[in-house]
Amino acid sequence: MRFELLVIDLDNTLYAANNGVFSRMDKRMIAFIARELHMPTDDADALRIKYWKQYGSTLRGLMLHHGVDAEAFLQDVHDVQAHDLLQPDDDLHSALEKLKPRKVIHTNGTREHAERILMALNVQQHFEQIYDIRYKDYMPKPCEDTLKLLCKEEGISPDKVLVVDDMPENLAAAQAIGARTCWISENYQASHPWDYALPSVVDLPMVLHGERLC
Repeated sequence: MRFELLVIDLDNTLYAANNGVFSRMDKRMIAFIARELHMPTDDADALRIKYWKQYGSTLRGLMLHHGVDAEAFLQDVHDVQAHDLLQPDDDLHSALEKLKPRKVIHTNGTREHAERILMALNVQQHFEQIYDIRYKDYMPKPCEDTLKLLCKEEGISPDKVLVVDDMPENLAAAQAIGARTCWISENYQASHPWDYALPSVVDLPMVLHGERLC
């Protein structure tokens, strides 16, 4: 493989988007905003979406405009009992084992949340590091500067890095710094601007070994 580092997103990338984990986080986020900002849940949901689209994370908007304590938000929102929804994934374990480059997680969530997810899936042994939302002062993806800093800390040139993510905005940031990109989506399209597009991380070893699936 020509890659020396795989930077893999967590939620809705490493595991399927339809298993309920992110839905639980959304509900907790809405409840937190409604409680802290004293507003109806419908307004809280609208604000959640607005800040997510504007800043890459709801938290960033809440910090900038409302002075919300980041840690209070993060601890509350990620308390979703993910182990109730996830189980060990043998296919994912096998796929990650075949991917020989160093692998790290890059997430807009917390390290603790990532660790719980990895343990629930029983794939924690495959990842050397977790870069979470705290890594660069709560600056969320997409952020070119954060990716550059991550590559520098790993000691690897961006052109030797493959970023694996479900969000096109995050892949665009990776592409802008010279990294290669892989879009994970069950509804991926044949025509896309990324280096690879796949329905699941499980399919990645076959693609990187030359058996193109898209």
